[in-house]
Amino acid sequence: MRAYILISASAGKAMDVASHLKGQRGVIQADAITGEYDVIAQVEADDIAGIGSLIVEKVQRLDGVFKTITCLAVE
Repeated sequence: MRAYILISASAGKAMDVASHLKGQRGVIQADAITGEYDVIAQVEADDIAGIGSLIVEKVQRLDGVFKTITCLAVE
């Protein structure tokens, strides 16, 4: 199962958040972006519970992350 996580970061923290996520287990790609959100990460896990754990344990705990929105891939 794949998902995209849209991340709002504290001012000046987007690059740090994206860099920290890259190479983490379950993270396919992470990029700092322009627009309403600061970082987008593509992640994968065996099931929805795995996606949830990844978000709570690896993304939301990062310094500089204050909001996430998760979009599950349907294809």
